[in-house]
Amino acid sequence: MPPFLPNERVALFIDGANLYSASRNLGFDVDYRNLLEYFKKQANVLRAYYYSAVLETEEYSPLKPLTDWLAYNGYALVTKPAKEFTDAAGRRRVKGNMDIEIAVDMLELADKLDHVVLFSGDSDFRRLVEAVQRKGVRVTVVSSVRSSPPMVADELRRQCDQFLELADIAPEFTRRQTEPRQRSMGTRNTPAEPYADPHEVT
Repeated sequence: MPPFLPNERVALFIDGANLYSASRNLGFDVDYRNLLEYFKKQANVLRAYYYSAVLETEEYSPLKPLTDWLAYNGYALVTKPAKEFTDAAGRRRVKGNMDIEIAVDMLELADKLDHVVLFSGDSDFRRLVEAVQRKGVRVTVVSSVRSSPPMVADELRRQCDQFLELADIAPEFTRRQTEPRQRSMGTRNTPAEPYADPHEVT
């Protein structure tokens, strides 16, 4: 775990689709209750934001169990409607980039924080990280270089103050693969991640 200074004010910013892609590439599912508890043991976590685009259709959304659970269990949930389209190969795709939402929230909260933990490897966040650092806030990026291909962009990894390899801390909040994929809302474990083909969020 990267060192957190005593009494540091910390916030987590989780790009849901990006974390899902990284964890699946590494072969595990995230238990969000354990993830939040893990970081609270290491630092004074003021907020934990989870970002996800949601496809609004008449059909049941596989995202709903997860987003409902997060909203009632310590996460600030940020969503927006995703856009569905068909790519050049005729495959159904869902587009829902949350970069702007993450950037706005992080910059607005930066003056009240000492340390930001960003769960994403997207190179687009390099300038955001730089801007937050200019405000005196340290930035840790959580992603993976062990996935194939690596999930974190080199420029983002160089810009951040600390890089945390997802595979190294995964045992602290990995869902057991033998558990049922869906559980009711009152149980101890978080619902399984919902981002799956053909509803891939990019």
